[in-house]
Amino acid sequence: MITLDRLVNVLGDYGVRLKWSSVPRSTELRSVVIHESVGSRAVVGDVLLAIGADTVTQAVHWATSARATVVLLRGDGQEMTFAGASDLAIMVVDEEMAWSEVAAVVYGLVLEGRETESGRGPTDLFALADSLADAIGGALVIHDRLLRVLAYSRQQQDADSARVATILERQAPEQLRALFEARGVFAHLAVSDDPLFVAEDTEQGMTGRMVVAVRSGRELLGSVWVACSAPLDGVALTALADGAHTVALHLLRSRASADLERQVESELVIRLLEGSADAATLASRLGLPHSQLRVIALQAFTSAERDAPLLLAFERATTGFGWSRPGRSALAGNTVYTVLPGDQVMTARRWITGLRAALPERVTVLAGISGVAEVADLAAARHEADECLALHEATSRATPPAYDESWDEILLQRLRIGSRSGRSPDRGPVAELRRHDRANETDYVATLRGWLEAQGDPVEAGRRLGVHENTVRYRLRKMAEITELPLDDARKRLAMMIDLAVADND
Repeated sequence: MITLDRLVNVLGDYGVRLKWSSVPRSTELRSVVIHESVGSRAVVGDVLLAIGADTVTQAVHWATSARATVVLLRGDGQEMTFAGASDLAIMVVDEEMAWSEVAAVVYGLVLEGRETESGRGPTDLFALADSLADAIGGALVIHDRLLRVLAYSRQQQDADSARVATILERQAPEQLRALFEARGVFAHLAVSDDPLFVAEDTEQGMTGRMVVAVRSGRELLGSVWVACSAPLDGVALTALADGAHTVALHLLRSRASADLERQVESELVIRLLEGSADAATLASRLGLPHSQLRVIALQAFTSAERDAPLLLAFERATTGFGWSRPGRSALAGNTVYTVLPGDQVMTARRWITGLRAALPERVTVLAGISGVAEVADLAAARHEADECLALHEATSRATPPAYDESWDEILLQRLRIGSRSGRSPDRGPVAELRRHDRANETDYVATLRGWLEAQGDPVEAGRRLGVHENTVRYRLRKMAEITELPLDDARKRLAMMIDLAVADND
């Protein structure tokens, strides 16, 4: 968003001159278009680039059709008359200036300028929401295609409890979604660009809504909702329809910018996790501290789909500017990695819980958390997070495991993996006792485990097994008859405990 005055002043340095104007220099400009028609609808916008216009009259006619406030055209030295150019500013482009260069400057100024009363840039949808709400005359909310709140206006006319709940939850509540689904709102948005009135519903605390799709070509980007007690008409309805096109331009620009930022961030994070020699420099570029960091490895999927939920999780993990989110994330293979500041495990678990809440309920989320690491040790922390993620998948526990709490389980998991890839012992005391148990329905392996865990105390072993201590002693004597049982050898006791633990899937 930019003012006409700012546009005139900047373009003056590029050989573009204001020839005639009947609009105030303080007029705000929010969108840029060229002359074209999409289907039966003329594309509308505030600034028209009259590329290919043969005369001033033709350019003015195009501008009128596009409901433009400013038109840029070639002069060609022709005599200019401005009949019919009411509510319009006409700017003439120098013959030495290529249209591609003009377009780049104008698009950059209008869509990325800083000329808003609130001091916010126009890519900030809140400023655009305020402007549209003033033009329409009602409280306004801009949603993405999943009905998550992108921006809302300060205008409170016809505001209701449903609007308050939507803003507080940062998305349309489930009850409202069900209402809109039942009334065919989503089906309408999927196929039509026409504004739709949704009648009030006192049970949901909604006075009424006027909604229009925000679309780029056939792709639904989101929607604009205006609180109103009756259908909009006249100027307000036109402002809403035109506003949807402006919102689409901003969402496309925002998405392109966000995609580029995600790509840059992802590349830097991957370099950190691979153990780059300039780790401290990379951390500084990412706005991360150099110590007390944790790595989170996360996977998201449904029973029928693995790619889309993962991409959605990555999008949610990287949504927002750097100052508004603590971690920095990368997508590598089928895993989202996030480097998160903080030495407390609960900080990482709260982050995972927040991300999980932002995903559809049907999505399953698995995660692992590394131990606390310095920036130079993030490559090792990544491996810890991967192992905790594998443990979470293997155990299906409710709470994502953290390495500093689950290092013993991780070690045993490593041994289990190693035993599966190699040859497990088929001889020795544990293997022979297992075969005897299977053949004779005895409990000698459980007895050996209980005795070892009780550190040789038959009383404690009996308590663990639920039998008398003399039963433990008797079983040990019978076990010694079956196999060589070196209970007095510390190294062999350790080896037997490892063998038992590796085979234990509990």
